[in-house]
Amino acid sequence: MEQTTYIARTSGLKFRDYLGYALVDTAGCLIFSLVTTLLQKYYTDILHLSPLFIMLMFIGARIWDAINDPIMGRIADTARPSKYGRYRAWILYAAVPLALSGVLMFVKLPNMGEPDRVLFTCVWATVTYVLFGMIYTMLQIPYGSLASVVTTDDRERSRLSVWRSVGAAIGSIPVLVIASFAYAKRLDASGAPILGENGRAITDMQYRPVLIGVVIMAAVSALLLILAFTMNRERVKTRPQPKEKGATKKAIALLFKNRAFVSISMVSMLLLSGQMFTQSFYTYLFDDYFHANWMNLATQACTYSPMLVFMFFLPKLARKIGKKEITAVGLTLAALSNLALFFLRGTDPGRLMWIFLALNFVSGCGLTTLVMQLWAMVTDSTDEIEVTTGSRDTGTAYSVFNFFRKLGQVLSAICVNGALLGMHYRYEKGAVQTPENLRTMYDLATLIPAVLFGVMAVLLFAVYPLSKRRVLRLQEEKEQKLRESYEQQIIDI
Repeated sequence: MEQTTYIARTSGLKFRDYLGYALVDTAGCLIFSLVTTLLQKYYTDILHLSPLFIMLMFIGARIWDAINDPIMGRIADTARPSKYGRYRAWILYAAVPLALSGVLMFVKLPNMGEPDRVLFTCVWATVTYVLFGMIYTMLQIPYGSLASVVTTDDRERSRLSVWRSVGAAIGSIPVLVIASFAYAKRLDASGAPILGENGRAITDMQYRPVLIGVVIMAAVSALLLILAFTMNRERVKTRPQPKEKGATKKAIALLFKNRAFVSISMVSMLLLSGQMFTQSFYTYLFDDYFHANWMNLATQACTYSPMLVFMFFLPKLARKIGKKEITAVGLTLAALSNLALFFLRGTDPGRLMWIFLALNFVSGCGLTTLVMQLWAMVTDSTDEIEVTTGSRDTGTAYSVFNFFRKLGQVLSAICVNGALLGMHYRYEKGAVQTPENLRTMYDLATLIPAVLFGVMAVLLFAVYPLSKRRVLRLQEEKEQKLRESYEQQIIDI
């Protein structure tokens, strides 16, 4: 007997569905976290690359993404689905290539990093980084689109977003273990630790433990993607979009006319920029300013631990208050916490590290509200585009959204490397930072996230239009759209 609504017929997720969906981001973040946390310091401290070159390389890679991402989006939308589905199949296709590309970024060939091999080192870093970015796109764009065909129910999508965020957080933890233990004290000829100008022992990143950790994480990532592939299911079976001339341009134009999509894309761009900035720049801060590498693990625990509590009640709270409303308040809290850390500059580092961790926990609580609802908000915006324009170019939508997130990586690279250049960070072998450098490092490490999170809060409060009331109305419109699409044989159920 036919169920009451078309939304009900394309929903009904079980624990296996949520877990399988989350595992994709767990696996992806095992590799992506290497980029956000370790790669920047690996480039400067082991390959001895200039911060200026790193910044230009990241910008150049994003320029290529402006071409590469829409191509992947159109492939996902227009290709004939395989027997595994339209989007789900790409989880399997990307599993091994993603793992290999992650390892290649951290492979140091003989004499790389030496003054007479600078050009070769730069070329190797660029090629391996761009290769990783292309393969990661091959996974992320279909994965983002997958939520739209796994379920059409707003409540289930909200829970999927939470599970995806928890999966991403779990995938980001192992790299912090590497970041905490891949250092050793710098010793003089007699074997005694060398002290910096602040009297604390200087530590250096070690190549061998980094590479071993990367290889292990890459192997686990590939296995998890294969497992996740077997656990996911597409409930809405979409037909290929027609390959019409100018279709890509038309689809992208519709996206940029939608205020909800553009504003949530900008918020996501700034979120990723803030997360990547802190994860990359904190490795310098904890190593050079606090001389406490264990803080890499501790601060991420403070940032992500709120998820363990929020995952149980945030979806219900978001339905009661509204996704837009609760995330805007959370981002305001995150901005104020980082601003408070900035005004605490000058406090003795021994005392400040504990205050730093406490306020990071408060900031983490605020950020968690957005991190756990972001993907549901993106899907809401693509639903609005579909019900108002009839466009089902989901892959193209996620390619543009993914490109905004990659612009966030560019912004992060500019912030991180601009900060290093501005404070005259000394990256040559055996360098020691001056006290003035360290003071500037702390100021930038706290002020930049405060500004980024504050701008995000303003965008959600003032620009993003999908309030609780609008989302409820959108569900009714989506039910009618599903009925029309099914009757016109645009989709199968």
